[in-house]
Amino acid sequence: MCDVCGCGQHDHGHEHHHNHFVVSDDTTRKNVEIKKSLLSENERVARSNREHFDRHGILAINLISSPGSGKTTLLEKTIEALKDELKIGVLEGDIETERDAERVRAKGAAAVQLTTGGACHLEAPLVHKGFHALEKQMEGYPDILFIENVGNLVCPSSFYLGEHIRVVLISVPEGEDKPAKYPKAFKTSDVFIITKADLLPYFDFDVEKVKEEALSLNPNLKIFVVSAKTGEGLEEWFNFLREKVQEKKAAKVEG
Repeated sequence: MCDVCGCGQHDHGHEHHHNHFVVSDDTTRKNVEIKKSLLSENERVARSNREHFDRHGILAINLISSPGSGKTTLLEKTIEALKDELKIGVLEGDIETERDAERVRAKGAAAVQLTTGGACHLEAPLVHKGFHALEKQMEGYPDILFIENVGNLVCPSSFYLGEHIRVVLISVPEGEDKPAKYPKAFKTSDVFIITKADLLPYFDFDVEKVKEEALSLNPNLKIFVVSAKTGEGLEEWFNFLREKVQEKKAAKVEG
């Protein structure tokens, strides 16, 4: 349990309520308190975020992973490859510092740092506020918005931000047991990226086994195996993003 999200659990993009059982010191008596979901306000703002993104034809992508999986490095490579084709904006989530936002800006993308000050995940109201700051910085709207969540495979999976695509990443050095240990992160995601593939010769990491386990949790996962160092798999990832941006633009025109 974390201070901010408590025992909040929900299915991606849907609102519901919890029953909280409060047990007093007197074990013969239980007080049952019915509370509105801790996530209800987050869900409301997330829906508003989504409507805003749709209205302006913005593809929003939420990246979640453990610390050190390579989220920021993947973003840097993605920005380098696509910045001449697409307007890219980034919301960088971290507990402290602006270091990741500085790295992203150095590659040519607009970025706003979202520091949580201890919270283990981003929430929709903070994304809402950060995106308006990003709009001012860009003097307009991005084609694609990356939301780099706080490094954590637990809490971010329970907080919908209004994104169109949720991406879960694990790196080869982290080990192949992550889908089994953190199933919700995979069940609520649309894309699964295995990073640092250049290290496969040095670790006991069975790519096919990890894919199979992830797909058993979520058969609809789109899977990429990439290396930012060698470039393996990156073009497939870039092409996926190009395709999704075009789909979003087409939907805006039709709408």
